[in-house]
Amino acid sequence: MTLTATYRLGTRLFWQDRALLLGSVLTPALIAIGLPLLMRHLRPGGTGEATAQFQGTLAVILSITAFMNIAVALSARRDQLVLKRLRATTLTDGRILAGQIAATATQTVAVVAACTVAVNLAAGVPYPANPLLFAAMVIAGSVVLATLGAAYTAAIPRAELAGAACMPVFLLSGIATGAMGPIREALPSWVGAVLDLLPTTAVVDAVRTGAVARPALVLAAWGVAGVVAIRLWFRWEPRRS
Repeated sequence: MTLTATYRLGTRLFWQDRALLLGSVLTPALIAIGLPLLMRHLRPGGTGEATAQFQGTLAVILSITAFMNIAVALSARRDQLVLKRLRATTLTDGRILAGQIAATATQTVAVVAACTVAVNLAAGVPYPANPLLFAAMVIAGSVVLATLGAAYTAAIPRAELAGAACMPVFLLSGIATGAMGPIREALPSWVGAVLDLLPTTAVVDAVRTGAVARPALVLAAWGVAGVVAIRLWFRWEPRRS
């Protein structure tokens, strides 16, 4: 089995899992399209508000389709001993996880691309002014969030708890970028400074402002942290009771 095979395996298992599709594709897509569409019709000339809303919901897509998706999938495969069996093949640990991370990142990029087109058609949200920067940040953010999701499985005791365990990441990401309304404005300034350090916030800031250096540095730091965490704490089989 090769790295390409593990990539295909992760992709096939994802698209065959109806529950995972509902939670990590349909739900964030409805949020990313529905909220900007609502803003567009609530306010006259609300294209600007709809655009800002869609940009903020990129954090929701990343936190669900990349982070939560891989955390739930790997937790389930760990508890089902699928990961343990994969280690018995000629694949290295790195290739097994790299294939899963790459598959999850690809799925996330596809969801973002589909939502970008859909929200343009439905709510008049313009396409990104800098499509190359938009694509680069979405791809980088997808890879980083998928890596962090894989690392996060070490904190998930059982697969049944994976979804609930990922909810704080989803909530913080949405609050940080305004996807869930002006909640952030009511928080202390130091909380906002902390939220600015989230990888999802870095992607949204780059898309909104066109900045590259700081968002790239934040994503790189989180990426390194995720890789280190995987090497130190990732579990290939369930805890023994």
